[in-house]
Amino acid sequence: MPRNPNLSGGGARTNEHGLHFEQTTSLNDALIAAGFEIRDNYDVYHNGRLIGHSINQAKFSTVFLRSRGIDDRSINSKRWEPDEAFINEMNHTVYIIEKKFQSISGSVDEKLAAFPFKIWEYKKLVAPIGYDIVYIYLLSSQWFRNPKYQDYYNYMNAFKCPYYFDILPLEALGIFL
Repeated sequence: MPRNPNLSGGGARTNEHGLHFEQTTSLNDALIAAGFEIRDNYDVYHNGRLIGHSINQAKFSTVFLRSRGIDDRSINSKRWEPDEAFINEMNHTVYIIEKKFQSISGSVDEKLAAFPFKIWEYKKLVAPIGYDIVYIYLLSSQWFRNPKYQDYYNYMNAFKCPYYFDILPLEALGIFL
């Protein structure tokens, strides 16, 4: 079931071009369609067993970090709010999912190369509790399946930053059924 998009937030043209993609590609919907159960809006169960947590934006700090005694404001100078995140309790890995959509030239192009800094920031946040970080891009194929982005993909591959177009396979989140 598609999510209803929010009509505010982001850059000057985000609503027109990117917000709909970001808000209508739902990890929870994909998990439910694959046979998982979502309890309390973010706890993910399979066959009655808790396997992880599916959270987004501010809930990363307020639900995940703070419930584990981490005050993100004392570690980083700004709050990091991923588009979505899956906290895999089976392998103690936090999968940060950043969704990018473009339909005209803009600043998203440059943002694709910023992942090393963001990984560094997220690693500082989860280091006290011993979780690993995997940073993933979910890209709209409508814009990003273009040879002009090959240098970005080569860079992502060199630094082991996975990226996918339109659909994120659950295996990318360490979920194997």
